[in-house]
Amino acid sequence: MTSPAPVTTRAARTALAAVLAVVALLLAAAAAPAATAAPKPPTVRAPAGILVEPATGDIVFQRNADQRRPIASTTKLMTALVTLEHASLDDVMTTVPYHGAPAESVAGFRAGEKVTVRDLLRALLITSANDAAATLAQRVAGSRPAFVRMMNARAKTLGLKNTHYDNPIGLDGPGNYSSATDLVKLALILRRNAFFRATTDLPRVTLKSGAHPRTFINRNVLVRNVPAVNGVKTGHTNSAGYILVGSASRKGVTVVSAVLDDPSEAARDSDTLNLLRYWLDRYHVVTALRQGQVLGHARLAHRDSTVDFVAAGGVKRTARRGDRFVVRTEGAPSEIDGPLPKGARVGTVVVSLHGKPIARVPLVTAAPVDAASFMDRLRDWLGRPMTLLLLVAFAVCSLYLVLLRRRAVRRRQTRRAGKGAPVA
Repeated sequence: MTSPAPVTTRAARTALAAVLAVVALLLAAAAAPAATAAPKPPTVRAPAGILVEPATGDIVFQRNADQRRPIASTTKLMTALVTLEHASLDDVMTTVPYHGAPAESVAGFRAGEKVTVRDLLRALLITSANDAAATLAQRVAGSRPAFVRMMNARAKTLGLKNTHYDNPIGLDGPGNYSSATDLVKLALILRRNAFFRATTDLPRVTLKSGAHPRTFINRNVLVRNVPAVNGVKTGHTNSAGYILVGSASRKGVTVVSAVLDDPSEAARDSDTLNLLRYWLDRYHVVTALRQGQVLGHARLAHRDSTVDFVAAGGVKRTARRGDRFVVRTEGAPSEIDGPLPKGARVGTVVVSLHGKPIARVPLVTAAPVDAASFMDRLRDWLGRPMTLLLLVAFAVCSLYLVLLRRRAVRRRQTRRAGKGAPVA
């Protein structure tokens, strides 16, 4: 009477396995949305802002980006650009008197100090020194009003349609304004300059010219504390609120942002860092085409061998993750003859993204191509089907002619034999 026990045990095990399978399916279903859901874009509190990826030209975030607003010390970005374009870094300037309000940022230059343009710009960009801006304006243009005219003229040539300046410092005034879009455009132009890029990425700087050495920490806290952040400029007044033009780079990708009129320095830094980090993660540098990549081949004329066609150069581009590049060739022949050297151009490689060509690279031979020899040409001619047909036809015709000739000879011989035979 003990035989039913194993059956009961097996049934229990089967039921337990079924329960576990259902639980596993439920857990997987619950986890699936979390695994596949895309991260939400960051929250930005600033009433105006923008973020761009300059390599692609993508504007990946914008809010009231073309709205004219007071810009505080980010004005000094144009002060820096005009100076870099009209003075040498090694030039020495005599500082001018400057009497700012107690809350203003200054480097502490006294009138009459001999300071290099390099150190004046470092003070301007790192500690946002108003006295440095005053000296640069006076010494570059001869007067402050003349320098402001240069600033506005440069803004016009750069197409900064929502920008105007009435001082080189960033003090509040009805004629001193810009927009998030224009600030990023200006920052991108300045970042082409190696000195500017290096300076705005410094956590601290020591000025060695002037009456005595001076050391300042970068007012951009993110540059000091976040390795990927490498610029650009802070600003703040009661009217403008807290402003930051930021930039960050990682693995070859750079993004540039601007947030305006944040309520606090912490909010400004949080908005900027959220934007920079979120979008850095969504771009990467892609090798769309490798130099030497084989993209086709052609038969060598009169021969059975082929030669490969390869890309003469490589193409690397920044793209959003998930984007796919399309590579195609144009003008490549199906057959080729020499003599041709290695690297002879035979066509063009076109690399496209989103249906638009982004690069064109020569398509070249991977190896030298010799001219076909007489024997190559003969073998090729003999190996063609038509040639074989012609040869067969020629042989048949020749044989037929031989047979006809033999028949004619036999007839003649028969006639001669008939004529010579005796009559009975």
